[in-house]
Amino acid sequence: MARSYRHVAAALIAVAAIALAGCSGGNSANNSSSSSSGGTLVVDTAFSLETGDPGRNYVPTGNMVLHAVYDTLLTFQGADSTTPKPDLATMKQNSDATEFTFTIQDGRKFSDGTPVTADDVVFSLDRVAGITDSKANFLMAGITVAKVDDKTVKLSTKTPSLQLPAIVTNPSLAILNSKLVEKNGGTTDDKDAAKTWLDANSAGSGPYKLQSLDLTSQVVLVKNDKYDGDDKPAYDKIVVRNISQSSTQLTNLKGGDSNVAVDLSGDQVKNLGDGFTVNSAPSAETLFLLINQDKNVGGATANPKFAEAVRYALDYDKLLELAGSGSVQATGVIPPMFPGANKSGVKQDLEKAKAALAASGYTGQEIKLQFPNDNPVGGVEFTPVAERVQEQLKAAGINVTLAPAPFATEVQPYVKAQEAFSLWYWGPDYADTSSFLPFGPGQKVGLRAGWAAEADTSIADLVTKAQNATSVDARNSAFSDYAKAMQESGPFVPLIVPGINLASSSKVAGLEYNVTWTLDLRTLHPAK
Repeated sequence: MARSYRHVAAALIAVAAIALAGCSGGNSANNSSSSSSGGTLVVDTAFSLETGDPGRNYVPTGNMVLHAVYDTLLTFQGADSTTPKPDLATMKQNSDATEFTFTIQDGRKFSDGTPVTADDVVFSLDRVAGITDSKANFLMAGITVAKVDDKTVKLSTKTPSLQLPAIVTNPSLAILNSKLVEKNGGTTDDKDAAKTWLDANSAGSGPYKLQSLDLTSQVVLVKNDKYDGDDKPAYDKIVVRNISQSSTQLTNLKGGDSNVAVDLSGDQVKNLGDGFTVNSAPSAETLFLLINQDKNVGGATANPKFAEAVRYALDYDKLLELAGSGSVQATGVIPPMFPGANKSGVKQDLEKAKAALAASGYTGQEIKLQFPNDNPVGGVEFTPVAERVQEQLKAAGINVTLAPAPFATEVQPYVKAQEAFSLWYWGPDYADTSSFLPFGPGQKVGLRAGWAAEADTSIADLVTKAQNATSVDARNSAFSDYAKAMQESGPFVPLIVPGINLASSSKVAGLEYNVTWTLDLRTLHPAK
């Protein structure tokens, strides 16, 4: 898939969602209590929402909403998406990074007042592992959970797993009130039937509770008066509305019908002016070119020198002009905010590109560039990017024909490694650099480019080295070596890391972006 399974599902849901086109349904910033008084906060976003059940959620809007309703063992605070912090629990790990012991912090309780216990942790995580048709199920792959005592749980893996602390921050691994969920159909196997109840009720310990959920229109959260963590609820109610058009989100924000807009482009936030706050930053998404290495699929593209020619033919600064505020050049397959990322990206070198093209055996035949044309990422439309790539490759002697198609049509040949040359995107499954190892030879995305492990054993070894590291320094060093090697060779040409542009009324403070839940509803509060 283009990004993780989470992002593919998000795009499909977004296509199918019913746009409200600015209709507030009685929940607007104007008809509610003033946002500066802690009344109602209205947030507009394009929905990627499937359920209110954490164990079955794996889409962005679901992460945003459920992060406000449920606590996890660890979390990320504010804009920091690299250092997990205690949430429900503190953590210790063994020297081999195969055992992680979590101790529940004193006084933590669910929204019905019952204490959070080790039994709740074991049930919640085993439930995700047991629901095999859940998109979040893979997060628990290779992890076993065991109760030590009423406040302590041990998570174990057979191989080193320094990414585990980041994995458990994912809202899909939220801790649920086990007795309440079991009472309403919850189990730790495929017989689980709690989804319907969780779509209408809360079983969490977060600062907000779920009041109502409509997958096509809006989600309403209300303050959890029994919350005793660090993120005190600042609003009595938060209404998250499905507004699929960014232009409508902008109109609502400027007109006072909403307090926060999540999906504005760089151009839209550029001229908001006084009375508004904008947080623009690089997202964790990467737009990249895939160049298939399978001769039966790629033909001319399968020679590694062809990929080298493409890599050095492009003017990355000119491509970046299409992306807007917050966007940066992709310095490699690892986005720049993650440990191990390259400090700088490839620079155009037409002489090097032409020499590599001559060595590739390419004789001027048309190469089809496939891409989804209905699924912009961070406000970046794929068609203008593809057109500029086509123009720049022509200057280097590569003839490209554009072949756009709807996402739903394009995703299957991409997943099945049937595309010779394509423009796609990828984002992390969880906030950790290991989420970008799938680009390696023999890995999930590498195989979509027809790139087997034996095609480059040195890079394949770097993937294994990073996966098996038992110290942060050794792991980051392996990531760095991997990123450099992937930038020098291989079938991927990273182009752009689009920006994310969050905007709010200046009456709202605490506007923070997170790579997993996008907008952190917990940190929002009335400006003083």
